[in-house]
Amino acid sequence: MEQKNGSSFTGFILLGFSDRPQLEVVLFVVLLIFYLFTLLGNATIIALSYLDPHLHTPMYFFLSNLSFLDLCYTTSSVPQLLVHLRTADKSISFGGCVVQLFVFLGLGCTECILLGVMAFDRYAAICKPLQYTVIMHPRLCALMASASWFFGFGNSLAQTVLIFLLPLCGRNKIDHFLCEIPALLKLVCVDTTVNESELFFLGVIILLIPVALIIFSYGWIVRAILRIKSSAGQRKAFGTCGSHITVVSLFYGTAIYAYLQPSNNYSQDQGKFVSLFYAIITPTVNPIIYTLRNKDVTGAMKKVLCRGHDSTK
Repeated sequence: MEQKNGSSFTGFILLGFSDRPQLEVVLFVVLLIFYLFTLLGNATIIALSYLDPHLHTPMYFFLSNLSFLDLCYTTSSVPQLLVHLRTADKSISFGGCVVQLFVFLGLGCTECILLGVMAFDRYAAICKPLQYTVIMHPRLCALMASASWFFGFGNSLAQTVLIFLLPLCGRNKIDHFLCEIPALLKLVCVDTTVNESELFFLGVIILLIPVALIIFSYGWIVRAILRIKSSAGQRKAFGTCGSHITVVSLFYGTAIYAYLQPSNNYSQDQGKFVSLFYAIITPTVNPIIYTLRNKDVTGAMKKVLCRGHDSTK
């Protein structure tokens, strides 16, 4: 990356919420609580999906992938933010910034694709119930999950390379709490119109293709559910999809707002709080959304707890 005076570039300063010292104290406590709940909730889903044979299904295979992804997603930014909220040193090395952007963006892109894959799983379960086990074969599930990670991080690699090829001319103060594309673009000292178009195109691909798959899947799902004659059957079918729709709405709503709006409309303060939402709030509430009123998960939890209680006797 080019520099203004040719001197060595050591890193960046993440300004974060340093202009609001009182807010930093409150944020530290709140974020620490949310982070602990994120670790507990998502680790619980992963453990239950592994321990209970009744949860060895495609739906819970993808859900455990999502939980592992959310654990990594939150951990890629929140621990560093917690440290910066309690110390005066808010620096991050150049290499650290590159890695953080690549990992954070890669996990976000992977979640975009994985949510689309999970919508297809619900389509197969509701619209093709008799062929479900044939369609969602374990090998296909593993392939779809692997493809989500591969294309997610592939897209992230392209965007990370594009952003760090731009010259900053010595600017190193990022008005954000993590290295993120909109905030980094504000440091660039040349016209970024073409670069923003390239980044926008990559963002559209990774966001809108899964959205199209989700819309297609749920279009057929709604059609199939409306054909069910009993109201109890309709409620059960809608119930299996309600959690996924809620998670999709939360994640895609914030992601589209953050990445697909013109840079001249981008507000640094709004960007920080939107990033906080999908970096910590969404991963925290995902386990709650998926386990609330989910008899399979609550039943598995009771079995594991009873088994552990019996083993101590």
